[in-house]
Amino acid sequence: MSASFAPALSAAREAASHQHYPQGALFVVATPIGNLADITLRALHVLALVDAVACEDTRHTQQLLRAYGIERPGAQLLAVHQHNEAEAAGAVIDHLRHGLRIAYVSDAGTPAVSDPGARLVAAVRAAGLPVVPLPGASSITTLLSAAGMTQEGGFVFAGFLPTKAAERERAVLLLAAEPRAVVLLEAPHRIEALAGALAALGERPVTFGRELTKQFEDIVTLPARDGPAWLAGDANRLRGEFVVVLHGASVAADAGDDQRVLKLLLAELPLKTAVKLAAEITGRPKNTLYDAALALRKSEGEA
Repeated sequence: MSASFAPALSAAREAASHQHYPQGALFVVATPIGNLADITLRALHVLALVDAVACEDTRHTQQLLRAYGIERPGAQLLAVHQHNEAEAAGAVIDHLRHGLRIAYVSDAGTPAVSDPGARLVAAVRAAGLPVVPLPGASSITTLLSAAGMTQEGGFVFAGFLPTKAAERERAVLLLAAEPRAVVLLEAPHRIEALAGALAALGERPVTFGRELTKQFEDIVTLPARDGPAWLAGDANRLRGEFVVVLHGASVAADAGDDQRVLKLLLAELPLKTAVKLAAEITGRPKNTLYDAALALRKSEGEA
C-alpha cells in the first residue's frame, strides 16, 4: 500500500464499520476526474472490500487501484463499457445473484451520468438487486461551482452536442431559449467548432473549463462571441477535455443578436418557423422579428 494513502484508507475502514454493505449489491463508485487526491474514503474502503470491480477500461482501473495501494488480480476486474454494456450486465447480475459484491467505476468521475453505467444500473435494478451509490468527483458540478452563476432556477445537463455543423448550430440556438444554465461536454478536437457555434449567442456569458483538477487546469468566463478568440490565443487551450457552462439568459438580446439568430434560423427553417423560434430565443415580439426576417430575405435576394 502506498504510504501516502495508508492513513486515509485506515480511517475509511474505521468509519465504514458503522455502515452495512450488503452482499449481492452493485456499488456505483465515483473516481477522480484528474487529481488522485479527489477520492473519497468510503470509495477506497468499498474498492478494497468488494469481490470484483466492473470498469470501463481494466488497464486504466488497475493503475488507479495500484495508486491507492489496492491490488486486484485481473480476474477480479470485469470489463463493462459502452460497446458491451448490455451483454456484460448479464454476467454482473449472475455474480450478484451468487452473493458477490461488485463495484462499478468509469474511467473518471461519476458513472452513469455521461460515461457508461446507466444500462448496467438499469439492468441490475430490473433484476430486483440493490444498487448503492457512492458520491464523489464530477466534472459537471466541479465547473458549476467555479462558474459564478447568479441566476436562479438550477441548470440543465446537455452533454455532447451533435458533431455535424448544421445540427450543432441548431442545437445551440434551441439551448439559447433555455433560461437556466446549460452544461456541455466536449472533446479537444471539437472544442473550436463548439465555441464557434456558441459565438452566435453574442454577449451571453460562457464558462470554459479545461483539464479540471489537473496541473494545467484552465477556467475562464467570457462573452460567447469571444470564445473562438480565447481558444486561438494559446495552442495549449486546445488540449484536454472540456466542460462548458452556458450561463442562463439574464437580459433580452440586442438588435445585433436578433439579426444573427434570424440569419442562422432562416438558413435552415421556413420563415414562420424561424421567426417563432427566434422569438423564444431572444424574447423579442414576433411582429418585430417577422419584419426583420422579411427585410433579411429581401436584402439577400437583392445581393
